[in-house]
Amino acid sequence: MVVDRRQLMALGASAALCGLAPVYGYAAGGSAPAVADNGLFTQNWFLESFLELGDDLATAAEKGKHLAVLIEQRGCPYCREMHRVNFAKTSIRSYITKNFDVIQMDMWGSRKVTDFDGKQLSEKALVQRWKVIFTPTMLFFPDKLSEVKGKVGGAAAIAMMPGYFKPYHFLSMLEFVHEGHYKTQNFQRFIQAKFKALGAQGKKPKIW
Repeated sequence: MVVDRRQLMALGASAALCGLAPVYGYAAGGSAPAVADNGLFTQNWFLESFLELGDDLATAAEKGKHLAVLIEQRGCPYCREMHRVNFAKTSIRSYITKNFDVIQMDMWGSRKVTDFDGKQLSEKALVQRWKVIFTPTMLFFPDKLSEVKGKVGGAAAIAMMPGYFKPYHFLSMLEFVHEGHYKTQNFQRFIQAKFKALGAQGKKPKIW
């Protein structure tokens, strides 16, 4: 899924409507995330991979999971917030580890990655090829290798999380992908329907 400037502006507007974190601030609270040798925040459940994305997707599918690629960079405050707040929540951590294999990539990294079309290039070059410009960005892929084989990863993604999403929206995106809602509607309509259903019960979502 390649996102151009116009689409990015639309995503920003959608974020405002959905109550996602603004680009100029982040929440208080949460625990300090671990930092890897490369300066990126890290989680012990991230997939240790040879970065052959086709093989990684096939392995995830065999386990009944989706493959997700999480792109971050050193010093990113929103990456820190995702680790410090979102990944510290049991509900999010349990859901994502049960239903997704997550590969972390460094926006400026030099590790070699093989894209779904067989092209091998550095993390930095891959990120540029996928036209990702925000961190954190998480891309989600189909659960069938046949749907991505021969494609550039950015175009093969079935959903993308560009920037920091508050915990409620973050978990909702995971549900949107894993439960297959992406096949029939976009994420904005999905989240609006969730809000409407809660409102009908006299409830409000706990965004944080």
